[in-house]
Amino acid sequence: TEYCTKCNLKFGKYFCFECKLYDDEDKQQFHCKGCGICRVGGRENYFHCERCDMCLPNHLEGAHKCVEKVSRSNCPVCQEDIHTSRMPSQIPPCNHLIHKNCFDEMLTNGHYACPVCGISMIPMDEIWKIYDKDIEDTPMPEEYFNLYANIKCRDCSRASLAQFHILGIKCNECGSYNTVRDKGGLVRIHENSEVEEGSPPPDDSSRLGDLTPPETPNRDQPVSSRLPISDAFAVCDNFDRS
Repeated sequence: TEYCTKCNLKFGKYFCFECKLYDDEDKQQFHCKGCGICRVGGRENYFHCERCDMCLPNHLEGAHKCVEKVSRSNCPVCQEDIHTSRMPSQIPPCNHLIHKNCFDEMLTNGHYACPVCGISMIPMDEIWKIYDKDIEDTPMPEEYFNLYANIKCRDCSRASLAQFHILGIKCNECGSYNTVRDKGGLVRIHENSEVEEGSPPPDDSSRLGDLTPPETPNRDQPVSSRLPISDAFAVCDNFDRS
């Protein structure tokens, strides 16, 4: 009860029988039966999504991607429960909820990808332009020209063969640099044909040489069959020491 049975004193301006919650401060509290707890902000400003199993602002009704019981999990940054948290949550495009303060801290420290799925959490067009400029100003050495890598884009989920650069590999489909290397090594493209990494083009074979390191001998292998020390130094001298 919200009143004392002896003196009829009211314990709080707001009282929830289900939660046994008393509060003297007006926060527009209301009890949500779907969530099973009290919320703040005014019942008229929120609706309960049955599939997401949480209260959402009215402007998201019919305009959000439902994720089954999305709030019944911990914040991927601080690992505190989201459903019962009093801190507001950020809803990125991937719909993996993150506490708003954790989200802001990630952006401040230059982390723009969702810690759960890796999709970009904010529009990245302007940042990708910075990547374009940095790559344009940082040409790769000649031996790395025309090297391509199989990649998968985290933002559009499509695979492509994109030009390799040490600063980042750009998705050919959506222009994002939020990419990861796929299976396979780098390939060099010559006249519409692909050559595996380490295989020099026909006209450059004498210049590139063999970059395959010598085989490591086994302890059980006879001493006579191991690589002589003098030959080992000769192999090392073939590498560029610059």
